[in-house]
Amino acid sequence: MKFLIVGFGSIGRRHFHNLLSLGEKDILLLRSLKSTINTDELKDFIVVNQLKDALSLKPDAVILANPTALHLEVAIPAAKAGCHLFFEKPISESMNNIGTLIKALRVGGGRAITGFQFRFHPGLQKIKSIIDSNQIGEVISARAHWGEYLPGWHPWEDHRNSYSAKKELGGGVILTLCHPIDYLHWMLGPVNTVWAHHRQIERLEIDVEASAEVGLVFKSEAFASIHLNYIQSPGKHDLEIIGDQGTIRWDNSDGIVHLYRAKTQIWETFEPPVHFERNDLFIAEMKHFIDVVKNNSTPICSLEDGIEVQKIVDAAYLSSNEQRFIKLT
Repeated sequence: MKFLIVGFGSIGRRHFHNLLSLGEKDILLLRSLKSTINTDELKDFIVVNQLKDALSLKPDAVILANPTALHLEVAIPAAKAGCHLFFEKPISESMNNIGTLIKALRVGGGRAITGFQFRFHPGLQKIKSIIDSNQIGEVISARAHWGEYLPGWHPWEDHRNSYSAKKELGGGVILTLCHPIDYLHWMLGPVNTVWAHHRQIERLEIDVEASAEVGLVFKSEAFASIHLNYIQSPGKHDLEIIGDQGTIRWDNSDGIVHLYRAKTQIWETFEPPVHFERNDLFIAEMKHFIDVVKNNSTPICSLEDGIEVQKIVDAAYLSSNEQRFIKLT
């Protein structure tokens, strides 16, 4: 297979190294040359600056690791050309042109997945299996919290110049940290109603929201609240799910799942595999993408899943801007 990686920021570089570790050597890159990452390691690989030049080399699969707002201007022509697509989450900065993307995929015949790597986390997979097997009964509510200090993400660059901090590139905490929206949707099912409030944080000197509270009401009548921020130090990413017969807790810092069963009144723990590390999630999702391209697997996180998250994100912005609940169905 020939892979085209679009963008060589931190996530593009990660995918590049992971493909190499999986034995994939036929890799070319489409770059804007705006990244501040050292690129000496690319000297033996083809690097182009124009999409038409990249597509003329007939890549089989395209990894969209460029800024969120620029995904579709590459994805749509690549899909028409028959390429398979891997979208770094989220798919885009809004639902605009998603219909055109779907039509392009139908024309070209390629397959697409969305890169929500937390679906490959053994702890979250365990939680989904606990919920699906009714071990905590009916899910009543959930709470996810993810806060990180944005200036500490990429010490080699000014955080104010990162795509996560720029509105025109699809930045903002709701878009950038939308993983909990995806994994709660994955675990708890379709969402009926969305409410949200967001705000900027002056100290960060960025023009996008840096803190947000998002509420989801699911078709099952369960509800969830998600807190996101760019200012918290030390960082925190955890999850609690309450059922009528028990409680689940998970903390990303150690990956351990804690399960309390009301019937036994004891806590059980489920630890990730020995030597588990964060990059294992990205390796697993890239292996999966290759299997999907080869038609050996059904997408664990499909394009349609990514579109559902996009709808929820759009609804969250609309809710905050208009100060009202937004009905999705």
